[in-house]
Amino acid sequence: MKYLIILSDGMADYDIPELNGQTPLEYARTPNIDILARNALIGLVQTIPAGLSPGSDVANLAVMGYDPLSYYTGRSPLEAVSLGVELADSDLALRCNLVTLSGEESYRDKCMKDYSAGEISTEESGRLIADLQSQLGNESFSFHAGISYRHLVVWKNGCDKNLKLTPPHDISDRVVGEYLPQGKDGSILLELMLKSQDILKNHPVNRARMEKGQNPANSIWFWGEGRRPSLPGFKDKYGLNGSVVCAVDLVRGLGICAGLTPVKVAGATGSVETNFAGKARAALDELKKGQDFVYMHIESPDEAGHQGDLKSKIWAIEQVDKEVVGLLVKELDDFDQIRVMILPDHPTPLSIRTHSSDPVPFLIFDKNNPVNDGVGKYDEKSAAKGIFVADGYTLMDRFIKG
Repeated sequence: MKYLIILSDGMADYDIPELNGQTPLEYARTPNIDILARNALIGLVQTIPAGLSPGSDVANLAVMGYDPLSYYTGRSPLEAVSLGVELADSDLALRCNLVTLSGEESYRDKCMKDYSAGEISTEESGRLIADLQSQLGNESFSFHAGISYRHLVVWKNGCDKNLKLTPPHDISDRVVGEYLPQGKDGSILLELMLKSQDILKNHPVNRARMEKGQNPANSIWFWGEGRRPSLPGFKDKYGLNGSVVCAVDLVRGLGICAGLTPVKVAGATGSVETNFAGKARAALDELKKGQDFVYMHIESPDEAGHQGDLKSKIWAIEQVDKEVVGLLVKELDDFDQIRVMILPDHPTPLSIRTHSSDPVPFLIFDKNNPVNDGVGKYDEKSAAKGIFVADGYTLMDRFIKG
């Protein structure tokens, strides 16, 4: 048996008045998903346990079969693993976004104009992070370049006790004053954020971006703190060799921690526009070359949700259907046995432009064991008519064992 998970990040949403009360997933044209849905098990799964924030870290951990209440140690340590950054037990890892803040003189009065600095390119951001490391890096803090706007800082012997940090995508267009680092050592991080402005404001990369009408990366923003994780191997849990196909360090790092082989795809960006077809090709090729299991993650719908862009979110969902699920449907006959699960990790509703803890719809299709559960359609409302999985991390057991 071959197993494929298609994780369409943030795809679930709320009803949209402009769509006559439909969600983007209901409204989007998804003929290939519809083919699978007619013979699939469909339901809702609660991927975010009570008491934890609705992040992709917690949600993907659950979808991959690990109880977040037992194994979650923070987002950034998973990204450190993906980047090959070694963490000591006493080190604190932090996500370091490159963001665009408005131009008010006081930092506290500025607004979060763009949590992604215009989806800055990896090449541009790498130059910025290198200069931040050169001027701000020291025995306590080191800056490590990631992808696009997503980067990492390691705080040697850092303290996370009482530290309170806010994801920048949670405060789009808000004044940042009340969301600045809080807690005993929050002032240390705030000082770095303030210093970053002096380095970034006249940087050649940002001058060039502004000349082209693009948002400058004029500050760093810390969040997602955590310490080195330890997960039991996916093969030990399920007896399967597997790969992870993704473009974001968070999910790649989670896969590596679980013992999955990371697969990078040219043109896969972690942004709204990405190489959908390339990811699908890579995932199916991994299965054809002998892997038992592939976890394919697609960030595009989540980014559209954070940007509040209805048109882009519908487009992203339709691209997943056309370029990813379409290729799978076309090549189903290449597999004697294959089981597929399609789901988001969490909703990223356009109305709030951040994640929510609501249950998400899932679809499990088994080529040789069609299911007629009376649902037959894949979207949020249809899935509510199917089964409900209260503990998200148990869904993987159902998927693998049937």
